[in-house]
Amino acid sequence: MVFRLDEKEIVFPHPSLAEEDGFLAVGGDLSPARLLLAYSNGIFPWYNEGDPIQWWCPKERYIIRPENIHVSHSMIKFMKKHDIRIEYNRDFAATMHSCRVKREKTWITDDMETAYLRLHKLGYAQSVESWIDGQLAGGLYGVTIGKCFFGESMYTNLENGSKLALIGLAKRLKAEQYRMIDCQFHTDHLERMGGETVSYEEYMKLIRGE
Repeated sequence: MVFRLDEKEIVFPHPSLAEEDGFLAVGGDLSPARLLLAYSNGIFPWYNEGDPIQWWCPKERYIIRPENIHVSHSMIKFMKKHDIRIEYNRDFAATMHSCRVKREKTWITDDMETAYLRLHKLGYAQSVESWIDGQLAGGLYGVTIGKCFFGESMYTNLENGSKLALIGLAKRLKAEQYRMIDCQFHTDHLERMGGETVSYEEYMKLIRGE
């Protein structure tokens, strides 16, 4: 059953009530309070421009534990061959916009750009950029709550650009004892980077730090 949210009341139905594909609710808004409540419960917005806001909570989650990030031999050679630099929060708005325009299909709407920039200014949304030999190579952005990073999207300008951003992020999060990078859905690329599937119950334990 898909629930309809009231803009005036910041609540969500229990995630266990989501459809099999994870579809949970429509409506509401993208206010910081609602977004933070959503991510704290494994819920995220995902919809197309012109559609009502849709909220999702898949019953299985795909994550990377920072200590398990996999760096291939070819990537190690690449990193030794080039001058690699990783920057954090240099230009959040530009990074998020690049994630939008560099993809053939995107769920990143004008309203979402505004909403996540607001989260960034409050200290909850972060961006990462990779540079190769002085050129902007790629980046990603996501939401940070406690010791969990909820990845939203990434883009690549140059070969290995997004991979380097993810590797740099994982190394930093490992040093800061983060528990997971939430990837939302499985892809072969993320599997090769060290991703794994966990149940919603295990996922929520990671969020709560249990």
